[in-house]
Amino acid sequence: MTEFQKYVQRYLDLIPSGNWLKELVKTGEETVELYSGFTDEQSFFAYAEGKWTLKELLLHLSDTERIFQYRILAFARGDQNELPGFDEEMYAANSFANKRNLDSLLEEYQLIRKSSQILLETLQPSVLNTIGTANGNQISVETIGKLIVGHNIHHLNIIKERYLPQAVCVS
Repeated sequence: MTEFQKYVQRYLDLIPSGNWLKELVKTGEETVELYSGFTDEQSFFAYAEGKWTLKELLLHLSDTERIFQYRILAFARGDQNELPGFDEEMYAANSFANKRNLDSLLEEYQLIRKSSQILLETLQPSVLNTIGTANGNQISVETIGKLIVGHNIHHLNIIKERYLPQAVCVS
C-alpha cells in the first residue's frame, strides 16, 4: 500500500456504515449541531498554541470540501487534466476565519454540504469509478466523495477529543 493509499484509508476507515451518502448527510447535521452550541467567543478557542481555532477548523472543512467537489466534478465530466494539490496550512492562514462571525461560517458550511449532497446524489453510478489525478495521485470519484465524509468525521473526533475537554463548554 502506498503512502497516499494509507492516507486515504485512514479517513475511509472512519465511515461507520457502507452507505456513505447517508453518512454525508449525517456528518453534516452533526457538525451543524455541534457548532450551533458554540458562542462566537468560544469559536476562537484553539486547544494548543499553533492549532486552528474552531472557526478556522470549520472553514477548513468548507475549503477542503469545495476542493473535493471540484475534483469530483472534473473527473465525473471526463476532465483528464491533472489537478493540483493544496496546502491546508496556507489556506487556513489566509482564510480570515477569525474575522468572521460563527453564524456566517456555519451558513457557508451548510450550503457547501448541501451542494456536495446534490452533486453526489445526482451522479450516474457509472461515473463513480472514474479515475482522475489530483496532487500526483490517482483517485476515483467515489473515493473523493467518501473522503469528504471521512475527513469531516476526523475533524469532529478532534473537536470532541481535544477541544471540548479543555475549555469549550457547549451551551
